[in-house]
Amino acid sequence: MSAGTFSYAADLRSIASPTLWGVTVAGLALLLLLDLMLTRRKREERMREAVGWSVFYLLLPVLFCVYLWAGHGNVAAVEFLTGFVVEKSLSVDNLFVFMLLLTAFAVPKDLARQVLLYGIVGALVLRVIFIFLGAAALQSGTWAFLLFGGILIVTAGKILKDVLGGHEQEVDISPMRTVRLVRRFVPVTDDYRGSRLTVRENGRLALTPLALAAVAILGTDIVFAVDSVPAVYGVTDDPFLVFATNAFALLGLRALYFVLQGVLTKLRHLNHGLSVILAFIGIKLILHWAHGVWPGVPEIPTLASLGVIVGVLTLVTITSLLANRRDSLRGDSPGADSLGADSLSEGPSGTDPSGADSSRADSPDEDDRGGPARRTADESR
Repeated sequence: MSAGTFSYAADLRSIASPTLWGVTVAGLALLLLLDLMLTRRKREERMREAVGWSVFYLLLPVLFCVYLWAGHGNVAAVEFLTGFVVEKSLSVDNLFVFMLLLTAFAVPKDLARQVLLYGIVGALVLRVIFIFLGAAALQSGTWAFLLFGGILIVTAGKILKDVLGGHEQEVDISPMRTVRLVRRFVPVTDDYRGSRLTVRENGRLALTPLALAAVAILGTDIVFAVDSVPAVYGVTDDPFLVFATNAFALLGLRALYFVLQGVLTKLRHLNHGLSVILAFIGIKLILHWAHGVWPGVPEIPTLASLGVIVGVLTLVTITSLLANRRDSLRGDSPGADSLGADSLSEGPSGTDPSGADSSRADSPDEDDRGGPARRTADESR
């Protein structure tokens, strides 16, 4: 560590002073407040506006990386950039699951922004909690690196299994434990009531389908937090950089959603790449642990990690485009059964917005497309 680091514990150091923490958190709060104000507007998101905000939120981490390079050296800057690329990739995958859930709950287009913001804020809060839990685990011993590495390798295996099983673009809300638990204790209205989460019917408090969709998305946030925090700790053990990479990756997802909603389904090999990246970082963490026990065991440098991650993402993007073009030449329609840009206001057959499935009441664990859900709140990955 450089001489300018600040010690938060005996074995855990950070480049960030309390002032830098305060400025970063305050800036994040202002950006979230701005997003909230934009979300409350009644008109639909315009593509040019969504692209502009997406570019703005991509420039922010670049400027922050330049600041880190100038003020704290190239090591901190490369660690941040590598962690950001990993977290942004996972966030895009998170965004795809949000899109599936919005469609499954038949969320109207004018309410999609509100639910997305709930999901983004929930993801940020949960990741902050997991970041500090991870820091506490690292302080207690190097075994945490071994644990994090194991989690990532198991997660990578589950993602790859879903992909090879053909369930990577499916979601079924009926077996989700969070949805079933809420419906067991609180009645849910059959239709949306504007932007309201709760209403009173017959003197009783009832939830709207919008609230149920928010609960389902927050449930998936927990699963993604379990994946993403160990992944970035595989790049850096600085809690501030871990927090910054997560925050910058999550910022702008609302705008990015409206830019990518017609494109995400065409990145058919994204999950293949994510499984490789998570497995790679898991191996990197295990090697880091082993190096501390047996110094002769080699470690994977952060710069090499950045090269591998960018290379994998580039490769899966190219292969996805080639596969789409091949299907187009054959006359197939890639992603025709997936979710397109105009399907946000339509739920799958037999599913009403409140989360009840009228077409298969006797078989809640099977998706009406012939298989289990791609990812649910409690059974994801």
